[in-house]
Amino acid sequence: MKPRIALFTGDPAGIGPELVDTLLRDASVSQRAEITLIAQQGAIEPRAAVQWHDWTGRSAPAFERGVAGERNGRFMLDGLLEGLRLFQRGEIDAMCFAPLNKGALRLGGMTEEDELRWVAARIGFDGVCGELNVLKSLWTSRVTSHVPLREVSELLSPQKVIEAIVMITDALRASGLAAPRVAVCGLNPHNGDNGNYGDEEGRIIEPAVQQARLLGYPADGPFPADTAFVRAQRAEGGYDGVVTMYHDQGQIAMKLMGFEQGVTVQGGLPIPITTPAHGTAYDIAGQGKANPGAMFNAFDLACRMGARRSARA
Repeated sequence: MKPRIALFTGDPAGIGPELVDTLLRDASVSQRAEITLIAQQGAIEPRAAVQWHDWTGRSAPAFERGVAGERNGRFMLDGLLEGLRLFQRGEIDAMCFAPLNKGALRLGGMTEEDELRWVAARIGFDGVCGELNVLKSLWTSRVTSHVPLREVSELLSPQKVIEAIVMITDALRASGLAAPRVAVCGLNPHNGDNGNYGDEEGRIIEPAVQQARLLGYPADGPFPADTAFVRAQRAEGGYDGVVTMYHDQGQIAMKLMGFEQGVTVQGGLPIPITTPAHGTAYDIAGQGKANPGAMFNAFDLACRMGARRSARA
């Protein structure tokens, strides 16, 4: 059976609608999944193979391109909520949405630090969740996310490192990898240099890696962050996932390796949710210049994870 995917166009002021429209022009897309489209009428060319979701945003008036405002923020939050309602009614197996703009989301009413926490609050999920980033066969998770750098060290704990290892391992398994290999980054330059540049590696990270192994989640490290991704990409002895300690430690490496191809997974939630890792590109919205590669990759991953979730159910 084909997975059932809720596909949402994201920020109507950005490149999301044209990315989704390009995706749906590919005939193989409708052959891979049963698609419920959450979109604004007129922004997407109608196609017989796609089921339009009936919601208030479908008849919304046109949005001004390239503007982050309250109105498109509310549209995005309403669209996400429609997808979550479809999941809660058992009508979809996964959700994929085009890029969002956090500033507009906050103007539209989001008070959480990001859309992941907003989603978790709306479905009443209080477990461990976090952003996972995917570039082809390499995944990353992070122990801390959207917080000031000065707070990172204080926020680290063995339990949080273990949770990041568990989350990325479970997600890799859900994507179809039976025995994923995970590397864990240190925090400090040169992995702390035996305590000369910081002691978080020996005091927090290494004990967490050892404990994760005992729990059945094999991981290696900590490795110096400036070589962890080199290790991961080795043809032999490489890794499927890398756990980083803070946002840019992994994001810079992943975006350098493939900015227009990366995917973000909202990891740990009971529903697979994917989106392109890049932003709304207000500067080129509506000009037909947007690269759809990451949108295709996000949809592909949603299909894979949704199919496995459906099979398990």
